[in-house]
Amino acid sequence: MREHKILLVDDTPSILKALKRTFKEEGYQIFSAGSADEALSILDHENIDVIISDENMPGTSGTEFFAKVKNLYPDVLRMMLTAMTDIEVAKEAINKGEVYRFFNKPWNDFELLVSVRHALQQKEMELENRHLKECVQQQGDVLSRLEKDHPGITELQRTEDGAIVLDEEI
Repeated sequence: MREHKILLVDDTPSILKALKRTFKEEGYQIFSAGSADEALSILDHENIDVIISDENMPGTSGTEFFAKVKNLYPDVLRMMLTAMTDIEVAKEAINKGEVYRFFNKPWNDFELLVSVRHALQQKEMELENRHLKECVQQQGDVLSRLEKDHPGITELQRTEDGAIVLDEEI
């Protein structure tokens, strides 16, 4: 299993420092950015798994940032931190940026850690599922080619009790 990468985005250095401290013992590779533009630059060069971003930043809001991320890097999980409790902000972030989780400042470290772990587990399962679907598709293609070249090769013969017949002379 590869090392997971988390990108923390907030224009307040003390918040970034506190977030880094929260994830210090988790074994993740941590990147941080003070703006949406800086974060997009990191995303251009790193295969990030999870982004945790502030909503209220100068220039580009967290919602606008996540809308861009959703279009450019749809597999990156997006989580938002905000000091605001406005339901409309939350709805817009969820609808435009497909935010996975929402956290109010100050956040609960344990809740944030568990949510990130859960998100990464879900992402791993989705990647494994995608890989398994590709394998099944490839195997189906091989079987189709074999059946075309050797009609009947993919048919199973069974005995009355349901056992598969391996030798037709039985």
